[in-house]
Amino acid sequence: MNLQQFRFVRETIRQNFNLTEAARQLYSSQPGVSKAIIELEDELGITIFERHGKRLRGLTKAGEAVSVIIDDIMRQVDNLKRLSDDLAEKEEGSLMIGCTHAQARYFLPKILMEFKKKFPKVRVGLSEGDPPQLAKRLLHDEVDIAFATETLSSVSGLVTLDCYEWEHVLVMNQDHPLSQLTTSEAKQISLAQIQQYPLITYDRAFSGRTAIDKAFAKQNLVPDIVLEAVDADVIKTYVDLDMGLGIIAGMAFDPRRDSGLIHIPVGHLFGRHITRLALRKGVFVRDYLFEFVKMCTVDSLERDELDEILS
Repeated sequence: MNLQQFRFVRETIRQNFNLTEAARQLYSSQPGVSKAIIELEDELGITIFERHGKRLRGLTKAGEAVSVIIDDIMRQVDNLKRLSDDLAEKEEGSLMIGCTHAQARYFLPKILMEFKKKFPKVRVGLSEGDPPQLAKRLLHDEVDIAFATETLSSVSGLVTLDCYEWEHVLVMNQDHPLSQLTTSEAKQISLAQIQQYPLITYDRAFSGRTAIDKAFAKQNLVPDIVLEAVDADVIKTYVDLDMGLGIIAGMAFDPRRDSGLIHIPVGHLFGRHITRLALRKGVFVRDYLFEFVKMCTVDSLERDELDEILS
């Protein structure tokens, strides 16, 4: 047995049992990957993959158990590399951050400015996507850490920590009928009032959209959602064009920058939400990653506490 065989098995599973794609990802050949897997099966005396002719169709029962063990082995190999890097170059390396557009645009800039002052030699990259995509990238070691409101806390193999709490706000141009509400009336605005107008809000994978849909459904109301978008800037653009009433995350509204728009907090309608960061279970956290986690979370964790949570 060798690590190369383990890598081939792991990547084949990640690529939905497509040997050609697994070989491409590993800069190898399809026959080479196939041969290495067969040799591993022969050495172990078990069949890892179900086959239909030359095609792989899935994992056998034994293959499922082998997959778990291989993941553990490869995770520890990756941890050895991280430990070596951490000891050799404590303040150098790379940090790949998975995030939604909202986190990249509104939450991370100030934190990254502070982080870069402290670790100027660390190369930082942002990998944007929707929450399910971010969870997959984190599980596949394509990113070191991920941020989102949806999905991450429910994915097996990930550990999540709270970053901040937020609520939705309505946004409208200054000529919209709801912009004339008094402060006390705005605080008591109802779903029935909102439902009278065309709405512009997030795509279903982002920023608490599930809570919006549930709130209307609970009162048997059907909102007229005329446009869905993945980020608040797009929503605000079309609100400004008077296409509809916007519903966005509160952090995405800046009274100074969005001076042409009116906003009304509606946490009483759609609840309060928590944005979380996620790390993969069992991962070795380099010193600069630990410092980054501390900058982003509400709880002041010590290094040994984080290590215990991850293990």
